Amino acid sequence: MLFGLVYLTWFDTLTVTLSILAIVIIQIINSILATDKDTTTQATTAINGILRKQNSEYCEDLPSNNVNTSPPVSARNSISSPLNGSIPQTPSSETLSDEYHEDEDTLSLENLFPCDQTEIYASKKISFIIDELIQTEVNYLNNLRKGLQNYGKLHERQDLPEALKGSAQNQNLLGNIGEIMSLHEEQILPMMLRNQRDLKSLFDEFAVYFDKNHFYCYVIYMINKKTSMELCKEQREWFQGLQTEINDKLGIDSFLVQPIQRLTRYPLLLQQFISEFYKSGISCKPVLVSVCKLETRMRRLLEVVNQAEEISYIEDINELNLLEQGNFRKSTELDAYNHRSRKKHRAKVFLFDRCLVCAEVRKKRLTYRQHYAWPTVDLQLNNSKSVTLLLKANTKEEYEFSSPEATSITAWMRFVLRVMETSRILAEREGKFSLPMDLVLFVALAVWLIWHYLY
Repeated sequence: MLFGLVYLTWFDTLTVTLSILAIVIIQIINSILATDKDTTTQATTAINGILRKQNSEYCEDLPSNNVNTSPPVSARNSISSPLNGSIPQTPSSETLSDEYHEDEDTLSLENLFPCDQTEIYASKKISFIIDELIQTEVNYLNNLRKGLQNYGKLHERQDLPEALKGSAQNQNLLGNIGEIMSLHEEQILPMMLRNQRDLKSLFDEFAVYFDKNHFYCYVIYMINKKTSMELCKEQREWFQGLQTEINDKLGIDSFLVQPIQRLTRYPLLLQQFISEFYKSGISCKPVLVSVCKLETRMRRLLEVVNQAEEISYIEDINELNLLEQGNFRKSTELDAYNHRSRKKHRAKVFLFDRCLVCAEVRKKRLTYRQHYAWPTVDLQLNNSKSVTLLLKANTKEEYEFSSPEATSITAWMRFVLRVMETSRILAEREGKFSLPMDLVLFVALAVWLIWHYLY
């Protein structure tokens, strides 16, 4: 065949056609699989519709102003002191927030276009806050590097106590602090330096790291905190000797608390920024919208991190490895009635991506009672203040959870249903065929070149 000055044989035409057909087929398959992404939004809409209907049936007599207006948990007191001898306190169900709810800001045309940020930098106080944000980030990284230099290679020491030997004990002592340092060193600090003269981009890009769950490493770190502090307490004398030897003025306790201190510092700086923004009368609304969105995400993360510390206090949970249950989402204290034992007690209900864990609250202790994988259970709203957990297999009632506040139990159920729906979607996606298009194009081109030049 002749097309202009290019000669093509039937064999050439056939191989090119087959390659194009393969690409088209893969694209169709990927587009079909991509439709699953819309399922979450549709499911969320359906869930909200169900809850609205149930609320209309059970909550008609509630006053219209019965809405939670309590202020957000302060970042300053959201983390309990280490080894205080009690179970860390967390926000009650009355202050339960939904991390999946829409952002508080309202989308408007003025937020879509850049604004003049000159007046922002003209404020000395705001400039000082931004400088402090970046400088404290640099100091934080330096402290982590120095701490890992001092305590990250303890296995090389000849006098290391037996209780600290082994990679497992090193992991128990330091947790994933190396992962946290890598996140800030490779991504967060470069992002701040890159955008220090463009605050909207700085806040928007920062928020993306929370949206993509990059800061979940802090939740994992907090889960390990109790184990780490207990090791330090057991080997206090040895660590004090090491501190004197390496001339570390603060010690290992100060090093291990650095990540939590840094995480609580972020929203405090942003709150100062927002306050000065209003006081200065600056009119650059897009920047204000971005910083408020970021501050909201930070508060949500702090709430989850604070609650994650409770996980390590659950007793008698050896049968279940909670680190294998996906991401931890929330814990809430509720009144619980166990239909099996026919007993009523206060319970902490922990929500993970793959399951729900119920623990009984006994003064300053948490005792494991039961866990349920999401595919095996259903929830039923009994009235405005109670929810029943049922087994799908035989519709048998397992637990009834209740709260004095109707808005609290409704918000909790909405949150649980969304976690269940997310779990279902993730389970459906597992094992499905999907290939990236760059790989498909590369393989198709390679096949065509091989056949073209070898035959």
